[in-house]
Amino acid sequence: MAALATWRQGDCSLAPATFVFAAAWETDGDAAGAAEPALEGVQVHGLVLVTQTCDVVQVGEQRSFVQVAPLVAVDEDTLRETARGRRIHYGYVPGVADRGLVADLGRVMTLSKSALAALTRVEGCRTDEEGRSFRRALARKLGRAAFPDDFVALVDALRRRIVGKHGRASREGEVLRGLWDIRVVASPSWEAAQVDLMFWFICDDEVPHDAATHLDRWLGLTRASGRFATVDGQFVTLDHLTARDYVDSDPLDFEHLSAPTSP
Repeated sequence: MAALATWRQGDCSLAPATFVFAAAWETDGDAAGAAEPALEGVQVHGLVLVTQTCDVVQVGEQRSFVQVAPLVAVDEDTLRETARGRRIHYGYVPGVADRGLVADLGRVMTLSKSALAALTRVEGCRTDEEGRSFRRALARKLGRAAFPDDFVALVDALRRRIVGKHGRASREGEVLRGLWDIRVVASPSWEAAQVDLMFWFICDDEVPHDAATHLDRWLGLTRASGRFATVDGQFVTLDHLTARDYVDSDPLDFEHLSAPTSP
């Protein structure tokens, strides 16, 4: 327990490791018979702890295990995009970023706590904000909304516009890079026969002076059709978005937006 007490969510082991997964499920041909996973392993650069810190130090029969994700090497562009929240399958880990490593959140392996205690801990998140950013990456990966197909078709032109302009050296690209998140509200619900849509374009500090120009352009790409009766939108800062508006909305994730952070 003394060794486990120092581990925090986002901490890493940089010892080369074999990441084990079930590549197939083998049966004896009898539907009621025994089945065994066919295990395979791949070498990874290390492991990052994704289990919540409070669960790491808890003891008991039901709390004997933790979950880890592999650390993988990426190029500089991918590392930079991961730091800014643009790669939903990766998590930015500041403590190992200088090695070009990120957490591959698409893969998780279970370890016993005794196995974790035997590893040499490398601090992954060194400040409260770094810890919050890592938790946001985990929540974003696992908590994305499954939007209806007709909504996906409705916003396709907007998605292509945002993805295409986000990295450009233009005023529109600058405005997009300044967004904290884009969220959407479906009233009264996503399943309703007639739906009103509201897009929140959320800024960190202040609304850009030319927000109306960009808002008109973007909403023009998502005109009301089918069961989507109205489409509206608004730029808003984090300070002015209400908690109700936030919890009643779903994040739009175009792989280039949502919770940007700085390396």
